[in-house]
Amino acid sequence: MIVITGAAGFIGSNLISKLNKEGFKDIVLVDDFSDTTKTGNYSKKTFTQKVERTNFFKWIDENQKFIQFIFHIGAKSATTGFPKSVYDELNLEYTKKVWEKCVLYGLPLIYASSAATYGDGELGYDDNHEIIYQLKPLNDYGISKNEFDKWAISQKKQPYFWAGLKYFNVYGPNEYHKGRMASVILHAFNQIKETGKMKLFKSHNPNFTDGGQMRDFVYVKDLSEVMFFLMNHRKNSGLYNVGTGKADSFLNLVKSTFKAMGVNENIEFIDTPEDIRNKYQYFTEAKMDKLKNIGYNKKFYNLEDGTTDYVKNYLMKNNYE
Repeated sequence: MIVITGAAGFIGSNLISKLNKEGFKDIVLVDDFSDTTKTGNYSKKTFTQKVERTNFFKWIDENQKFIQFIFHIGAKSATTGFPKSVYDELNLEYTKKVWEKCVLYGLPLIYASSAATYGDGELGYDDNHEIIYQLKPLNDYGISKNEFDKWAISQKKQPYFWAGLKYFNVYGPNEYHKGRMASVILHAFNQIKETGKMKLFKSHNPNFTDGGQMRDFVYVKDLSEVMFFLMNHRKNSGLYNVGTGKADSFLNLVKSTFKAMGVNENIEFIDTPEDIRNKYQYFTEAKMDKLKNIGYNKKFYNLEDGTTDYVKNYLMKNNYE
């Protein structure tokens, strides 16, 4: 069986779809299933059982001999609005326990890290282990992810295969439940549908024009492809960036959304909220050599193609992946 934590969430539920399409049916979903806003993400998928997040470690002890692989995608992913203790508990200490169970029972592990670990990018976006200790994330979420990465690479006892994936700016189906933390594409779609226009943050950095802030936007389907590749690869353990390797602007993202919806462009710029202004990443771009050098050669969606697929096949039809 294959275990996915955070299975009811955005990335985890897309991974279930990928595994189902590849013929995997014996999948165990781990999450807090009390959140009914996520039910649509997994209700029509094929799996064998659901395990509550709080019961997971006892369940591993009782079922470890049947487990083939663990994907630990679950995390407190909101970057603001929670005390540091919540991130420490759910993103750091919980993940340490997952790791320790994998070591104890000889289980391979992929876990979700984040590009938020890179902070303002002053050291670049290189998944080289040597810079991990020098990184300065901009928020408690990024700090918790980086603290675990540092802990993982320092461990003498490690799973026989493990990979920590630094996801960049992910967008795509099954993020309806994410509210403020949903991708800009989902926000743009909803605003355009309701008002005919889209509001974007102004730049508060003289090096970037309004709307010229740049991120490495990666389609969630590409994340599933990378995880599936690594599940079968099972060597070259370590930290890996998962992005397209090419930054693009928020302005182009919104223009692509208008185009996919068949609506004329109408873009307004507003001030970035004070609570995130000093913790805002103006540029991210994944260095992807490491993943390519171990044999991953699938082409990533470019921003326009990914946006078009997401808008036309999911958002406009209210579909799930």
